[in-house]
Amino acid sequence: MSKEILRHTFTCLVKCFSGPKYKEMVGKLGCCGWLLVFISIIFVIVTFPLTIFMCVKIVKEYERAVIFRLGRITDRKAKGPGLFLILPCTDNFVKVDLRTVSFDIPPQEILTKDSVTVSVDGVVYFRVYCPISAVANVTNAHSSTRLLAQTTLRNVLGTKNLAELLSDREGISLSMQEALDEATDPWGIKVERVEIKDVKLPHQLQRAMAAEAEASREARAKIIAAEGEMKASRALKEASLVMADSPSALQLRYLQTLNTIAAEKNSTIVFPLPIDIIQHFMHWKA
Repeated sequence: MSKEILRHTFTCLVKCFSGPKYKEMVGKLGCCGWLLVFISIIFVIVTFPLTIFMCVKIVKEYERAVIFRLGRITDRKAKGPGLFLILPCTDNFVKVDLRTVSFDIPPQEILTKDSVTVSVDGVVYFRVYCPISAVANVTNAHSSTRLLAQTTLRNVLGTKNLAELLSDREGISLSMQEALDEATDPWGIKVERVEIKDVKLPHQLQRAMAAEAEASREARAKIIAAEGEMKASRALKEASLVMADSPSALQLRYLQTLNTIAAEKNSTIVFPLPIDIIQHFMHWKA
């Protein structure tokens, strides 16, 4: 019975290892490597009920497994999600999380283009799109991306002046995202979003900017008040010309003013009299 099982297993191995993919893998591992792989397969078959727990592995929906056989990557595509098999003696694997990861960029003291020192922090969102590159091309993809984000933030903001830094955050974030995405592409990292969180100015600069803004507002208020006085004087001039042409209009204006004063419930009412009437009484008394 055991001879039939071995014969059947050997036949399956010959069929599996007779194609072009087998020849490519033989070139990578070499004869000694495949001898060790064959011994490992024989060991799995002999101890089949026990080694099944060592051979069967599971990765979750958001994970992928990069398998190394004798130190070499076995396939150009990562395994998963679900079940996959490995050889217990010659294979090991590394799990890679494909979910989006976010991290805060620590506050960075940056000297802007116009020689102003500011403290800027931000947040970066990225994910792994190629698990094999993330494992084989960089020691620690997450830590390397964090360090690169800090240096990129300093380099990008060093070319901006303070006015651009305060007004064009969206453009700065976009340029940082493009620079990070280009630098991390060989690592299998996709930078999805970069945001500038806070820009902290020195207290002396804050007071100077507040004084400048207050002076600017006061200047605008004085200009608006002067324009209002000019428009009011023009309206009064036009009204005086109309009243000069019609003496009765002045009397109607007196009555309208008295009506307005009486409506406010004042105890004292000053009634203006025309100078002509007073002069008439003075002549009559004389």
